Amino acid sequence: MKELLGVKQRFGIIGNNEGLNRALDIAVQVAPTDLSVFITGESGTGKEVFPQVIHSFSLRKHGPYIAVNCGAIPEGTIDSELFGHEKGAFTGATDSRKGYFEVADGGTIFLDEVAELPLSTQVRLLRVLESGEFIRVGSSKVQKTDVRVIAATNIDIISAVGSGKFREDLFYRLNTVPVRVPPLRERGEDIILLFRKFAVDFAERYRMPAIRPDSQAREMLLNYYWPGNVRQLKNITEQISVIEQEREVTAVMLTHYLPDFQNARLPVPVKHKDDQGFGSEREILYKILFDMKSDMHDLKNLVYEMISSGGEVGNLTESGVKAVRNLFSDSPVRKEAVEQVRPVTISFGTPREKMGIQDTEEVVEESLSLTDREKELIKKALEKNNGKRKLAAAELGISERTLYRKIKEYDLEG
Repeated sequence: MKELLGVKQRFGIIGNNEGLNRALDIAVQVAPTDLSVFITGESGTGKEVFPQVIHSFSLRKHGPYIAVNCGAIPEGTIDSELFGHEKGAFTGATDSRKGYFEVADGGTIFLDEVAELPLSTQVRLLRVLESGEFIRVGSSKVQKTDVRVIAATNIDIISAVGSGKFREDLFYRLNTVPVRVPPLRERGEDIILLFRKFAVDFAERYRMPAIRPDSQAREMLLNYYWPGNVRQLKNITEQISVIEQEREVTAVMLTHYLPDFQNARLPVPVKHKDDQGFGSEREILYKILFDMKSDMHDLKNLVYEMISSGGEVGNLTESGVKAVRNLFSDSPVRKEAVEQVRPVTISFGTPREKMGIQDTEEVVEESLSLTDREKELIKKALEKNNGKRKLAAAELGISERTLYRKIKEYDLEG
């Protein structure tokens, strides 16, 4: 524990959560080796600190350390950035250039958002990991490099492997030592410690008294879902420090900065990403199934009440009767009550008044197409951020490159 405390002080890591301590302990233990490390965790959890810890405690600490955001490099130039190119290899290549793997020889390279790499680049990366060999773009000469690779991602990498978006062999090669960084909502009292630390930092920066939460505000901070994790907490602390005149943060004040607080307190942690974007298609399906299950439960209660009160639910066709009985096949409804449901023959010539049918408003069913929902969310994010793609991508929880591809795919450039 004393060693971990020193690591936290050196790298400015705040918190005593068990999951955080476990991740730090693994990082320190694996540092002296040359094993590849794969860091997973949601966006904004501070994954970028762990490669620095590993490099600083490794035998390569005097060598170069290079951090590469794979999601921020255009697909057409990613191979050149990583492995270099020769003069004339492509339009605009006026000189030869060393890539990151060549520059980082003898040191450590951190590949953030590694899941954003194109499949062709993943093949090249796998070769470097297995043999230490690479070839510059436009060259036929094989070069060697001695680099330790640390990778990170904020997506469900197992799903990416299953869908063919990420090579399985590369995943297992990178995932020699997995490190999971816990999201902020799982870190309990660390949230209050971080809030106080950020409040003090901003007080010094802007030369003003530090803000402090009251008891109700503390409860709100602890119960909030924090989809943006530590990054979101830091931004909110800075906003309150600058905008608010009062130095004591109340629950009412905090509500203005956490507008979706009530939705974030669901007993099941379902992210309401209808307004913020979905991290994966699986989350969309979970949301739809959750809503359908809730609707089915309400329907069962309604039909049972109508049966019990002798309502008109008995006026059903044979298929309708069968459907009602199937609906209650797994419910504790009295058998005799369900058996009271009988079919009735409805003639097409029967007047609407005799059938007891009343005109109702037309109900337009909401589209459940994943493509339509994703397209709508991207539109909302772009409109909310006045067309600024960087901000929209951050709110949707995807990279700028992925957002750009989606905009072209759905023809949203207009």
